[in-house]
Amino acid sequence: MNPIIEIKNLNKSFGSNQVLKDINLSMDKGDIYGILGLSGAGKSTLVRCINGLEKFDSGQILYKGNEVEFDTSYRMCVSMIFQQFNLLQQRSVLKNVLLPAEIAKKKDQKEKAIKLLNLVGLGDKLDSYPSQLSGGQQQRVAIARALMNDPEVLLCDEATSALDPDTTNSILDLLKDLNSRLGLTIIIISHQMSVIESICNKVAIIDHSQIAENGNLYDVFLSPKSEIGHKLIYSNHLHTKLDENKLIKLIFNGEINKPIVANIITDCNILLSIVYADSKVVDGKVYGQMIFNLPYYDKDITKLKKYLDLNNLTYEEVDTNGLQ
Repeated sequence: MNPIIEIKNLNKSFGSNQVLKDINLSMDKGDIYGILGLSGAGKSTLVRCINGLEKFDSGQILYKGNEVEFDTSYRMCVSMIFQQFNLLQQRSVLKNVLLPAEIAKKKDQKEKAIKLLNLVGLGDKLDSYPSQLSGGQQQRVAIARALMNDPEVLLCDEATSALDPDTTNSILDLLKDLNSRLGLTIIIISHQMSVIESICNKVAIIDHSQIAENGNLYDVFLSPKSEIGHKLIYSNHLHTKLDENKLIKLIFNGEINKPIVANIITDCNILLSIVYADSKVVDGKVYGQMIFNLPYYDKDITKLKKYLDLNNLTYEEVDTNGLQ
């Protein structure tokens, strides 16, 4: 089966500044695919190339196996929401949602627009204007508008960056629901690891115009391979004076349902401290990682490794410098 979106050897420059270099990615139908990177890494330019707002210098973008021509048909299949919502202030909520239908010269779409506004939780705001809405409500209007032409792919360019944490979570929950309910493929551009890990099943990390690493979220999240991956995922949590102390990273891969830390202390009788921990529950299973500092004796490390091996727990020794 062909990916729904495939990017091959994509390059893009602004004058002498190359902002995308040999980008290769593929997104399958139903993916919630995160593209993560620091400001200026090239991620927003990439998504603008996908929807045709930017022309690229070389390479290909394919939709369902066919090279994209960026015509009206493609733009109806691939829609987009933005950080600043981009609503028309002089139009009511309902008329904002109806705008794509008007541009496409489709008639009698009011009932559909109302249905979409109910879907995003704004059925009572039809006659309101953007200035009367909160930021989260405005983004919900933008989502309803983006769904007006029944797209198969929704591009989200920093769609939650202007929102507070609670509102961000509610928008991400809505996107996840739309992905499940409508079979919508979603591509999310963000500089926030928390946004990516809360909703995506796959992720690509872009750094200095190139893909540093990509794959299933949990593979990248649990064992980042690139320098930028360490920086984004650990978020400077380990900028502490650890000297030459040994670190062990314990990986929770969805199969652990025991009080591991308590058992290690009780069964091994060793002293340890936790310098970093991060986890999330998905479908009732725990995924994440915990990094222990073992500052005392080599025999403690040997004892801990034997215990983890006997209990079939996934772990690895980590380099202090690599985690900073």
